[in-house]
Amino acid sequence: MLADPLKIFFPGKLVFGNGTLLQLADDILQLKPSRVFIVTIDPLKTAIDPFVKRFPDNKIGVLLDTSIVQEPSFSDFEKLMQRVAPYDPDVVIGIGGGSVLDIAKLVAAQLENKQQLKDYAGIGLLKGRKRKLVCVPATSGTGSEVSPNAILVDDADGQKKGIISPYLVPDIVYVDPLLTISVPPSITAATGLDALTHCLEAYTNKFSQPFIDMYAYEGMRLIASNIVTAVMDGKNAAAREKVAMGSLLGGFCLGPVNTAGVHALSYPLGSMFHLAHGLSNALLLPYVMEYNIPAAVKKYADVAIALGCERQNSDEATAKAGVQKIRELIRGCGIPATLQEVNVPASAIPQMAADAMKIQRLLKNNPRLIEEKDAVDIYKAAYS
Repeated sequence: MLADPLKIFFPGKLVFGNGTLLQLADDILQLKPSRVFIVTIDPLKTAIDPFVKRFPDNKIGVLLDTSIVQEPSFSDFEKLMQRVAPYDPDVVIGIGGGSVLDIAKLVAAQLENKQQLKDYAGIGLLKGRKRKLVCVPATSGTGSEVSPNAILVDDADGQKKGIISPYLVPDIVYVDPLLTISVPPSITAATGLDALTHCLEAYTNKFSQPFIDMYAYEGMRLIASNIVTAVMDGKNAAAREKVAMGSLLGGFCLGPVNTAGVHALSYPLGSMFHLAHGLSNALLLPYVMEYNIPAAVKKYADVAIALGCERQNSDEATAKAGVQKIRELIRGCGIPATLQEVNVPASAIPQMAADAMKIQRLLKNNPRLIEEKDAVDIYKAAYS
């Protein structure tokens, strides 16, 4: 039986480099828009003001929104569309973290679209996009700027739902690592470890691809060797740049291969306890790695080498050194290492395990089968 064909959708244009944001304005001006819509966050407004100012200076209308302050829900999206649809922009620009980029992608897709969000929640259901889409990440974590994914919380059941489509890959992506300088240490740590998890879960995935392995391996290497410096010395532009590149590479892993058990088990932490997505992944990563090693020992040994470990006298020993290295990175970044530390009660574990089983689109990628009883064991191991 032949494996599924490799499909990867790259953005139409990708620019990476410190201080490149102002160049993006020239690209957008060349599109000759009448109106642009920018979704961002309040803490970035000063940093992006020279960029935003270019549009009224060239007689182009600007609508700016900063209402997305946490992981967005279906109702957040519908409320935003009530504001944006009458404005009818030609270009939608997202500048911010993963939530901001995800919402920008969906706004661009929804404008002049007869489909409603409920019609295309899922995989491959969105039929097109009629507005230009530009994404600029301001955190190094989600990789949303180059992925075909957007994640929203469904108000009906509190569960995170994925909208996955090649039409959500932006036309233009600018990665300016200087935008991440102002990100506080805790968010730098959580988002950086999220990006590392994207790479690691793609590399060890049941459906891994050699083409994607190149991105995943280098992403792990860059993030592991620079994340602690980026957290502890936020103004270190070189470390920020390398973590940003690792995050970008992780984003390229998300379309063709995607994530697996860590992400599936992290979703209930977000939906039930509103833990940040990156922190949820970091809390579970070493425990899912330990669980998976027997099913993919050679791949996990490779992971350990990418993380900076010395090769041991067996693949199994090398792989276990990789788990220890992840624990050291988490400790070095100064973020919690157990569920107990973030006030998740042990009594919630059965419900979390049941909810995690609903994320089969990711669980099917895991190198080792995770059933509900296994999820319970993993959560218990991560508890204290």
